[in-house]
Amino acid sequence: MSITAKIKEYALDIGYSKVGIIPADSFPEYIADITNRSEMYSFFAKGASLAAEPRSQMPTAKSIITTVLDYSQKNFPKEMVDKIGRIYQARCYNAPPDRIHGARTQLMREYLGKLGCEVGTGIILPERIVAAKAGIVNFGKNNFAYAEGLGSFIYLTSFIVDQELEYDSPTLEVGCPKGCNACIKACPTQAIYEPQKLNPLRCIGFNNWFTQDGGPVGNFVPYDIREKMGTKLHGCDICQEVCPRNHKNLSAPKPDDEYLVQIAKDYTLPNFLHMTDDFYQTRVQPLMHNYIKHKKYFQRNAAIGLGNLGDPAAIPDLAQAMADPAELVREYAAWALGKIGGNKAKQVLKATLASETSDSVKREITTALLAI
Repeated sequence: MSITAKIKEYALDIGYSKVGIIPADSFPEYIADITNRSEMYSFFAKGASLAAEPRSQMPTAKSIITTVLDYSQKNFPKEMVDKIGRIYQARCYNAPPDRIHGARTQLMREYLGKLGCEVGTGIILPERIVAAKAGIVNFGKNNFAYAEGLGSFIYLTSFIVDQELEYDSPTLEVGCPKGCNACIKACPTQAIYEPQKLNPLRCIGFNNWFTQDGGPVGNFVPYDIREKMGTKLHGCDICQEVCPRNHKNLSAPKPDDEYLVQIAKDYTLPNFLHMTDDFYQTRVQPLMHNYIKHKKYFQRNAAIGLGNLGDPAAIPDLAQAMADPAELVREYAAWALGKIGGNKAKQVLKATLASETSDSVKREITTALLAI
């Protein structure tokens, strides 16, 4: 059996759904796309330039082994779907090695090493283009990759090695039904502004996890985006949910994920708003160990969610949040109170304005009062 055949067979054996291999060449089309939309992707330009040149990261690189993991083999609890993206519920995104999906990645790396391959570490790649060039996915108008028979609820992982292998043929086409623009129509913020074109600055997922202190866009979520975020705490699947290519997958009967069933009862907006360190460690980090490194961002997103629900029953929780030590939490709790409105919300805002010391929170309270 050839080394290529061994690699592919082992990948399937340890749970990957598909595997393909391409040469470790440059991806000029990737950097060109980012450059052509630099006003939307300026924060990503440096990383994109690096990802487009695998050998600049690993001079000995010769091949890229790319894999598809189907993470939708179990049910996702309804009470969590409106708050957390399915990929995070599946615990597969950048999973650490002490978790099953991280362990699979480690097993693959170790196996490649046993075959005599040097395996690159810390390599960033344009994963969707890599997988399409390897023939294991094609593209969707919603910017997601789709694997035949699986849909877009998949996770792509690549391994770059110093061995020449047997290479696969590409599937670079868009596989969407002719004339279908369901994802574009359904996107609440019009982040998908034309087929295969996404403005990340308007994406709900981007705004609920990328907007952090010290980041390239800061921690501010624009007002018009907040009102479209609904109760999304981390991620957004709307453009995948409406896609006809996913309907079969979403409607198919599947077993429950008993771990998710167990923790789903704790995934309430008030629990996120008043997040304790223990809740963060035992309920949040096992799913979302990747993008958000401080609980205050989840608290902010929970405040936005409560504001969007518009239920006066949330006013006591938001009033409590107006005393949170994090300015960011107080700012967005004030916005939520203004969004809910009514005399009780107004009373809370006026009372806290008198004692508030932060100028940014004062401005948010004043703006909220004007909205009531």
